[in-house]
Amino acid sequence: MPDAIVFEAAAFAARAHKHQLRKDRDTPYVSHVFRVCLVVRHVFGFDEPEMLAAALLHDTIEDTATDCDDIVERFGPVVAGWVAALTKDMRLPHEEREAEYVAALAAAPWQVKVCKMGDVYDNLNDCAHLSAAGKRRTCSKSRTYLDAVADGLPEKAQAAFGLCEKKLAEVEAGLDASPA
Repeated sequence: MPDAIVFEAAAFAARAHKHQLRKDRDTPYVSHVFRVCLVVRHVFGFDEPEMLAAALLHDTIEDTATDCDDIVERFGPVVAGWVAALTKDMRLPHEEREAEYVAALAAAPWQVKVCKMGDVYDNLNDCAHLSAAGKRRTCSKSRTYLDAVADGLPEKAQAAFGLCEKKLAEVEAGLDASPA
């Protein structure tokens, strides 16, 4: 059953992120990875099980005790490679880490770029509770990541890119309309 990988990835992500919370300190973190998967599937229209699994697992290496070997063992080398491409090297200083991550995103397969766009889209949707400064940081990072994934997208992924651009513009317009 091809969808089995999606169900297993959802359960794996739920276990891996079980004690984590979002920045609002109230929402379970795993809701983010579930929403990223839902965005990739229902907003962007991609139903490939390996892509959906990567969307669910995109933060497991970076934010939990999971390593790439765990992902390879459970989900295979394709999903593991995609999750690795979506992972920042937290051992590096911030500036170097971000530069390497952006370069990796730019060179990544289009499926990884779609998962990253799902992440960006969800983070933009989920930033209403942030301060104006927090929203500006989210918008700035979103712009950087969208610029990184823009090239090499097949036609079917370009629509997802357009939806992310629109969401970013909406959040930025809200910042422009609010008092400084």
